[in-house]
Amino acid sequence: MKKPKHHIFVCGSFRAAGGPQGVCNKKNSMGLLQYLEQELSDRGMADVTVSSTGCLKLCDEGPAMVVYPENWWYGRVETEGAIDEIIDALEEGKAATGYVVG
Repeated sequence: MKKPKHHIFVCGSFRAAGGPQGVCNKKNSMGLLQYLEQELSDRGMADVTVSSTGCLKLCDEGPAMVVYPENWWYGRVETEGAIDEIIDALEEGKAATGYVVG
């Protein structure tokens, strides 16, 4: 496997005990993950990998995601439009400042 240029981790709210329980899952983070993957594919961004994670501990900011290696933490990523803004910024090599946490 070739090392990706970017790796996006989307909070799935999974806890050590098993199932998804947190805010991100309840606000459809896994549905947004599917949209994210499709949009990246549609834009030809094969150098970006997407993974779901356990709880990212940002429940007050959920749904949450992190982009590496830039270490951009995003919160309140609640819509497909938010995903589009984040991908647009990624293509430009900058953070989507409207969603940055911290």
